[in-house]
Amino acid sequence: MTFSTISTYLLLPLLFHFASAAVFNIRNNCPYTVWAGAVPGGGRQLNPGQTWTLNVAAGTERARIWPRTNCNFDASGRGRCQTGDCNGLLRCQNYGTPPNSLAEYALNQYNNLDFFDISLVDGFNVPIEFSPNSGGCTRGIRCTTDIKGQCPNQLRAPGGCNNPCTVFKTDQYCCNSGNCGPTDFSRFFKARCPDAYSYPKDDQTSTFTCPGGTNYRVVFCP
Repeated sequence: MTFSTISTYLLLPLLFHFASAAVFNIRNNCPYTVWAGAVPGGGRQLNPGQTWTLNVAAGTERARIWPRTNCNFDASGRGRCQTGDCNGLLRCQNYGTPPNSLAEYALNQYNNLDFFDISLVDGFNVPIEFSPNSGGCTRGIRCTTDIKGQCPNQLRAPGGCNNPCTVFKTDQYCCNSGNCGPTDFSRFFKARCPDAYSYPKDDQTSTFTCPGGTNYRVVFCP
């Protein structure tokens, strides 16, 4: 390892320390209650019109925000959701169970860019928007088509529409070997939400960037 490489590794924590945390404003525009899940962040019940603000540390990666539906929790925050459930907890400590629409992101990555996307690789349960709202970055993404209503019979699930990997668990759909392409099922999702991931290797048209330090909004039923 060269001195410059060592210096870079030593400086990265400092760069992240001085970089601004990103603020995520999560809003429920649905006419029904949605329980937002977030890793990092936990979870919160959002009645129609309510918002939840998350401050996320610079340098955070492999993060996601998602809607959960038809949940029932007791006073201790334990219970179950029909879609997006995270081990029966109100405040999620792990990712949700499909089907659930995903807003995914990684902050302050290559060239100090944020990377963000909407993913249907875990299926669909609630229409969603994921958009920057600061710093002059304006390209937001949405998935608002009635995918539940149009879902192919093989992928139908209570409260949502599964991705084929969840149903069939084959390499063709799950891409475990890293060598897969579009299928008729992925084209179903892509035709309805062109900006969203429809299968695991759908990077070229589905990943978006903003400068590090940008703030974002996630809207359920935009």
